[in-house]
Amino acid sequence: MSKGILIHEYGGPEVLIYGDVPVEKPKAGQVLIRQTAIGVNFIDVYHRIGLYPSTLPMTPGSEGAGVILEVGEGVSGFKPGDRVAYAMAVGAYAEQRVVEQRLLVHIPDSIPDETAAAMMLKGLTAQYLLRRTFPVKAGQTILIQAAAGGVGLIAGQWAKHLGCTVIGTVGSRNKEKLARDNGYDHVIFYREEDFVARVREITGGKLCDVVYDGVGKATFPASLDCIKPLGMFVSFGNASGPIDAFNIGILGPKGSLFATRPSLAAHIAHREDLDRMAAELFDVVAKGIVKIPLHARYKLSEARQAHEALESRKTTGAMVLIP
Repeated sequence: MSKGILIHEYGGPEVLIYGDVPVEKPKAGQVLIRQTAIGVNFIDVYHRIGLYPSTLPMTPGSEGAGVILEVGEGVSGFKPGDRVAYAMAVGAYAEQRVVEQRLLVHIPDSIPDETAAAMMLKGLTAQYLLRRTFPVKAGQTILIQAAAGGVGLIAGQWAKHLGCTVIGTVGSRNKEKLARDNGYDHVIFYREEDFVARVREITGGKLCDVVYDGVGKATFPASLDCIKPLGMFVSFGNASGPIDAFNIGILGPKGSLFATRPSLAAHIAHREDLDRMAAELFDVVAKGIVKIPLHARYKLSEARQAHEALESRKTTGAMVLIP
């Protein structure tokens, strides 16, 4: 057994119960990890409330970092004592856990465990958004909804490094400086301003090549009106709730727009893609091009408090749980 979090029913943060959780021996293709840091993400909330249903009871959490204790049959390239990190493996809120080898990457010596745990899901998401889903180019103008969120802060820095004009939206005035410090040329307060009108003003009516939207319901369909003809709408999160079903026909009169809903799971399904994406992420972080802002650390037993802070929409950057 290991200490960790179990959910026995869907609901609010109060359903996150700290106690004993079972730990299995690693099977073929698996490794057992002693975790040193665990990332906290909005997808954990979706699992907790049942938006993404799982078999109950379940242990939430999708990313972490730690040291390999034991490897299962057929595992190659990883051994006990290796520092590793992963994303998209539900069950992270525990001191020890088993992870499929196919999801693991080695952590470079230059990157601390807490940083690795805080950036795997958010950093790999920023990577596939900017480098694979709509590969941005120098001179393009982009809009990132929720600029001060975990993905937004990483993507803002990275996009600026790639030569983009970066526009971001935030929900409160106290997040403006944070966004500007992380690559954003222009910051819009979407709860106070008409962000479509501001985008038109900022771009001189030319609009954006792409909108990356992690907010969801509160910013759709207005996000579509920020995109120039033949541009792309990328929906990658539901911070304000999921987007309702819509008539795909509206993409035509708005400029023959493209729209997609990518997922990290699909992008890292092949080992070679995960390795390439992680290597690029680790490289920009190690070089200081992208800094990983760590908002807060909580004890694993304080997962409820971490979720309360996350859902308050007052948090910025990343947070981790420490076993």
